[in-house]
Amino acid sequence: QVQLVESGGGLVQAGGSLRLSCAASGRTVSDYTMAWFRQAPGQEREFVATIGSSGIVANYAGSVKDRFTISRDNAKNTGYLQMNSLKPEDSAVYYCAVRVGHMHVSATAYDYWGQGTQVTVSS
Repeated sequence: QVQLVESGGGLVQAGGSLRLSCAASGRTVSDYTMAWFRQAPGQEREFVATIGSSGIVANYAGSVKDRFTISRDNAKNTGYLQMNSLKPEDSAVYYCAVRVGHMHVSATAYDYWGQGTQVTVSS
């Protein structure tokens, strides 16, 4: 069983930056694909970014490409999401998730989820 805990969320002004962390426990996730999703009130959970087990290959949603960077430190069993140039529309609860297998953009493909961390971007 894998437990995931996100941290690093908060309130930031538009144009600012935040770095989210996703700490895994229970077993190593170095062989898992990791991803970040977000969900705003009244909206469906949407894909943000995903990274392969090696940390070399990543994929991003068009809305965050060139502003967000996903990374991982397998030695620390932790993933990260660096968010720059934040916009009010980035406000949401951000979730990390892992799955056995290749990168995937669908939330239903992921096996384990964290509880989420709130990101609020003020205009």
